[in-house]
Amino acid sequence: MVVQDFASEQEKQFFYQVKALFDQNAFERLVLSKYQGAEAHLEKMSFRTIEIQQQVMVSAVYRYQTQDVTKNYTVDEALSQIYTELQYVKQANLWGAEAEWQLKKAKKKAILTQSKQQQVRVSNASHDREKHRYIEQNQAYLTDLGITDQQRKVIPSMARKWKQINKFIETFSSALDQIKMKDKQLHVVDFGSGKGYLTFAMYDYLSQKGWSPHITGVELRDNLVDFCQKVADKNAFSALDFFQGDVRSYSPEHLDVMIALHACDIATDFAIHCGIRLNASMIMCAPCCHKELRPQLQSPEVLQPMLQYGIHQGQQAEMLTDTIRALLLNAYGYETKVFEFVALEHTSKNKMILAVKKQDFVEPDQKVIQQIQKLKEMYGIKNHSLERLLADETVDQQREGCRC
Repeated sequence: MVVQDFASEQEKQFFYQVKALFDQNAFERLVLSKYQGAEAHLEKMSFRTIEIQQQVMVSAVYRYQTQDVTKNYTVDEALSQIYTELQYVKQANLWGAEAEWQLKKAKKKAILTQSKQQQVRVSNASHDREKHRYIEQNQAYLTDLGITDQQRKVIPSMARKWKQINKFIETFSSALDQIKMKDKQLHVVDFGSGKGYLTFAMYDYLSQKGWSPHITGVELRDNLVDFCQKVADKNAFSALDFFQGDVRSYSPEHLDVMIALHACDIATDFAIHCGIRLNASMIMCAPCCHKELRPQLQSPEVLQPMLQYGIHQGQQAEMLTDTIRALLLNAYGYETKVFEFVALEHTSKNKMILAVKKQDFVEPDQKVIQQIQKLKEMYGIKNHSLERLLADETVDQQREGCRC
């Protein structure tokens, strides 16, 4: 790319530094702010690297006054976008593996400054920092998965993923302390296991803590199933296996922990139903792509001024979908939490539904069921997949009882 249109030498140097970080695989984040261009209501843009189907991509979030728009680019496409937009912003902040840069543009001149990265780097963590890690980074499987290099140092572009893995295991560990098992045998099913980052980390963590885990990663993509199984075999993870399929095609007879992260739309409902049906001690899911309830949504009169805006209607449908899921888990004997979780794959925010089975559950709590019905009536909701699946399960059980 020929750089020739910048108004100052400092802008040109800044752009070359962005390009150099991409070339060195050391790019972490870029924020372009104080936008002055022609795009209406655009305030700032942020760029970070992600991995999609084993390819490094750049996720760009365009922040407007009323919404955020996310687009994924190849590195070359991202550089082209950055090259264009850099000319229309008054400030730019760039973070690399070892340093950070700031460009500020005033009326008469531009100022470019550089400083050493102040954050604690994952690969150079201090003793105090390291003792809080749930996964040791010197494990060979992390190199096989592309998280660490041959020297067992975290690859700069995977630093965020490394933090996400440890955050997930921290949440998993805390929930695990709440469940009661007769022995140290633990069967975990991870629906939508992808490249297996979290699946392998769970197996490693549980093994290190004295459990005897049997973990199955369920994934639709053949190439990822083959890849993960080869890594598991190479590292002698004998009780870690991978299955090609999804929650509708894989039917375990027993599980203790059900995990489904980024299961799209009603796939989350099928996964939760699987966990409830098999009496799982723990259910963890991060739902996405909420589509089922939005076409059904009828705004109560008092909320119509608010829900006339599409973005608010989508947020309301999402909140209602996951509220009903959480209430159904409560009704079926789970202590349930819903909270924002650190990004796991491609988004800056993720909602986690975490449910732990209570020991004294006998039958569904009718008071909670009534709460769900009132919510459905208020918004005109006729169908919620998880509720329907649980109702069908009850009917089947009653029929079985009659035949007996």
